[in-house]
Amino acid sequence: MNERIVIIDRVDPQTFYGVNNSNISLIRNLFPKLRMAARGNVIKVIGEPGETAEFERKIGEIQDHASKYNKLTDDAIIDIVRGEPPMEVNAEGVIIYGQNGKPIAPRNANQTKMVKSFAKNDLTFALGPAGTGKTYIAIALAVSALKNKQCRKIILSRPAVEAGEKLGFLPGDMKDKIDPYLQPLYDALEDMLPPMKLKEYMEAGTIQIAPLAFMRGRTLNDAIIILDEAQNTTRHQMKMFLTRLGQNGKMIITGDTTQIDLPRTMQSGLLQALRILRGVKGIGMIEYEKKDIVRHPLVQRIVDAYEKREAKDIEEFDSELKATDSESN
Repeated sequence: MNERIVIIDRVDPQTFYGVNNSNISLIRNLFPKLRMAARGNVIKVIGEPGETAEFERKIGEIQDHASKYNKLTDDAIIDIVRGEPPMEVNAEGVIIYGQNGKPIAPRNANQTKMVKSFAKNDLTFALGPAGTGKTYIAIALAVSALKNKQCRKIILSRPAVEAGEKLGFLPGDMKDKIDPYLQPLYDALEDMLPPMKLKEYMEAGTIQIAPLAFMRGRTLNDAIIILDEAQNTTRHQMKMFLTRLGQNGKMIITGDTTQIDLPRTMQSGLLQALRILRGVKGIGMIEYEKKDIVRHPLVQRIVDAYEKREAKDIEEFDSELKATDSESN
């Protein structure tokens, strides 16, 4: 008899074992000659050498399938153990499979352009209104690169600029004060990675989420680096961030130039960077439009209404200015 230890290390054990250990129970039934015990991410099997070796190989194939699709079904397990390829989901255009096997793929032409720009360039700017999915697609591209071993880590950053509430009035220590600004990044990651796997990546530093101010002095090699809400960077912050790019690294910078929360006297680093870097080889620029909004249909109408109101305000201001000039003359 032979004893073999098999480690579940390429997929979240909860996904692998299934609800109420249903998957491991099915695997036991498919290998009736083996005795096995599963605890944590370790499966111990006892049986004939050939049987235990085959078991380890099949478990590896099941892990690969579960890692790719972020889910594991009875049919997939049975097909893999029997040596039949599991039925493939239509993977055309899919960047990554999120929680419960949800395919994440471009939903409009500009998202497709962003995917192509990321593959072609080391730095991609994705610009446009809220709700176009630019940050979500950026994080999906980064997670896909990590899972495919095209990078060693993911760095996600945002400038912590107050848009109404002051940092000092928020409760808790510095991390507690900063986390609300970074929550949209956590939300996207939680949609794409199982909770245990995400926790493992965060604790190991494989995925790092940090305010822009914490990026100074770092050189980021073999990493996908994403800067979100870049319209709220200063000129010095943007230059500092751009120069963090290291060997075998890629950057995605997202922003909405119509939602700048900086003081009026301060110029947006994103606007300056777009002027300076436009046309530079190795840099891609994707410009989303209102028609690209993929949130609730009401979001597009809200954006339209605000733009019309702002245009009317400018027109009224110009009229008042002309009237004042006429009176002074």
